[in-house]
Amino acid sequence: MKRIDLIREIEEIGCILIRHGGKHDWYQNLMTKVAQPVPRHREIKDSLARHILKMLKK
Repeated sequence: MKRIDLIREIEEIGCILIRHGGKHDWYQNLMTKVAQPVPRHREIKDSLARHILKMLKK
């Protein structure tokens, strides 16, 4: 999955960027307060993208 598509999906479920890390950006769901790192690679493995979305949707 392309990183930009993953970020678009993350923002659609109501998450915001909370900080830039060394090699990751951190997004947080405002409703559940769950935060997840998103790597800065152009391509992100589908299994990792599904995991990030699953954790942020909880």
